[in-house]
Amino acid sequence: MVTSEAHRVDRLWPDPAFEIGLDEAMADFALPPSPPGRPFVAINMVTTIDGRAQLDGTAEGLGSRADRRLMRLYRAAFDSVGSGAGTMRASGIWLRVGDDLAARRAASGRPPNPTGVLIAGRDGVPKDARWFGGDEPRILIVGRDNPMDDAPDGTELLRAPDELPEPAWVLDCLAERGIGSLLLEGGPHLNAAFLEAGLIDEVFWTIGPHLLGDDALPMIAARPGDHGLRRARLVSVLRHDDELFTRYRFGPAELGPRP
Repeated sequence: MVTSEAHRVDRLWPDPAFEIGLDEAMADFALPPSPPGRPFVAINMVTTIDGRAQLDGTAEGLGSRADRRLMRLYRAAFDSVGSGAGTMRASGIWLRVGDDLAARRAASGRPPNPTGVLIAGRDGVPKDARWFGGDEPRILIVGRDNPMDDAPDGTELLRAPDELPEPAWVLDCLAERGIGSLLLEGGPHLNAAFLEAGLIDEVFWTIGPHLLGDDALPMIAARPGDHGLRRARLVSVLRHDDELFTRYRFGPAELGPRP
């Protein structure tokens, strides 16, 4: 296994430092306090320079091995990691942290892996999907008219009162189960729903050194209406070879001061 020490990064912001291990650069990574009454929500995505989040329908090939390690480091900080069912159907999903980070979480008194959250609308979910195979807690959230009436062992099935699960309702369900943070890993339509609801607190954005130049989906799918601009502040920037790993924060002062 290639360790994170094989992934050397430059910290460009804040406190510049050069040629350090990725784990070292992320050693002080921490989440702000959860907003009042709901879990803290971040999205983690990789795109091309021109903002495309898919290559032939998935994100495979857009990020490096260092980006995949960083994704696991992000996951390890969260109580839950979620994805939309469309992403599962397109490419399968694996939302765990890996053995070394699972051991680190367990040593600190946390579950080895975050709770898995899968959000589906009207269409059923393949019960033999890889996502159902782990031993971490899992929550499958489906829309009102979804045909699924049960879930594989170890997975709690929740049915939303609406055709598509509303993000605020999803967060209420997670909060009731003691979950204080949710990391969303796509897809773009799920990200768009949370943006429209005003429920994205941070964005972890990897910019890969590629141009695609087609009509593939962006990080957040377009939705009708005038949503206005939401201004973010830059929290950190790392560089690995020709990739940039950025972190942006939205929201009120209670999400914490600039580091």
